[in-house]
Amino acid sequence: MDVDALRRQLADLVDGVGAHMPFDEAVADFPDDAMNRRPPNVDYTPWHLLEHLRLTQVDILRYITDPAYEERSWPDEYWPDKAATATREEWDATVRDFLADRAALRALVTDPARDLFAVIPGTPGHTLLREIRIDADHNAYHIGEFAVLRQVMGTWPAGHS
Repeated sequence: MDVDALRRQLADLVDGVGAHMPFDEAVADFPDDAMNRRPPNVDYTPWHLLEHLRLTQVDILRYITDPAYEERSWPDEYWPDKAATATREEWDATVRDFLADRAALRALVTDPARDLFAVIPGTPGHTLLREIRIDADHNAYHIGEFAVLRQVMGTWPAGHS
């Protein structure tokens, strides 16, 4: 097995490139007046969805790296309160923190000193490879959902295809 090739492919997966819309493109130029608006028939706002992505990803990062990790309560600690709203500064912080945590996950994957197949201490046999796949799958699902919400809400910039 070519572990270096696997690491490169996993890094691309973490970055969300390939078959899916990257996070950076999905959130680019999002209008302030729509951050806290609920799309039709949806129980959360675009910011709620981004914050869910951030909260889940940082939890996976902690699961991998923190030997004292404690499981969080689902769904309460993985979503903001339904009544919560965000300012532009809070939106930008959510995006910035998501990208920083994603970069930390990418660094773990590309670190040749890390064994992708070693069991993470304190887990029931989970590996770095498994957790990266879960994170990337979760992100791809919700980033796609975010892109569809933008279409439904009419928040794409003019000329976006």
